[in-house]
Amino acid sequence: MDRIILQHQNEYTIDLSAPIDISIPIRASTTNVNAWYIPPPVITPVTEGNWIGKVSEGASTNFNNIIFNPHGHGTHTECVGHITEEFHSINRSLQRFFFIAQLISVTPEEKEGDKVITKAMIASKLTSSVEAVILRTLPNTEDKLSRQYSHTNWAYLSEEAATFLRESGVNHLLIDLPSVDKEKDDGKLLAHKAFWRYPQQPRYNATITEMIYVPEHITDDRYLLNLQIAAFDNDASPSKPILYRLHSPPIPDSK
Repeated sequence: MDRIILQHQNEYTIDLSAPIDISIPIRASTTNVNAWYIPPPVITPVTEGNWIGKVSEGASTNFNNIIFNPHGHGTHTECVGHITEEFHSINRSLQRFFFIAQLISVTPEEKEGDKVITKAMIASKLTSSVEAVILRTLPNTEDKLSRQYSHTNWAYLSEEAATFLRESGVNHLLIDLPSVDKEKDDGKLLAHKAFWRYPQQPRYNATITEMIYVPEHITDDRYLLNLQIAAFDNDASPSKPILYRLHSPPIPDSK
């Protein structure tokens, strides 16, 4: 079955055969997207004596070790445990995986040498109540798939904008930057804290997904979001957010 009917205020048809992948994969390469001043990911076969876990080297299987950092090496989803002294796991925090989401494209505003995503930008485009918001920054070029972000002072979300999203009922925020916060902010993490309402009343089920890439041809609209994570007991996990178009009225049967 490649179609489902979704009831969410209105009735929509979802074509499961047409997923839109907005994740950036992790590759063992110096051109892998990178942030936070760390070396690139490493993927190497296990070795034991003369044995190498690689079919081309005579093994029966490929058997690799992978060294990476979820926050700096690709698309990842994190929970409030990212900024708390006590441990909280994204694998335990995220218990639902499908959400109605709105994709919003914004051009960050130049402000005192920074580029800032403001509340006004988001408020002018958030058209209805949704559980997830996807922020695509403009200009939107394919070099986001391999950009080396360290020491670039990337654009970031204002504290007011993060608060607005939280107060609008958004529980899952996705963005195409390494962080919702300024690269060097002396540890203030104002947007993280505002979105998660930390430390006053932490939102343990709310998530932030960073380092996505939404191709240019995908239009601003509402979508069904499938937020997929790996089962890591960690504050963050590599993730694979997938969008599906909402068709209304339902797609007619092809028969």
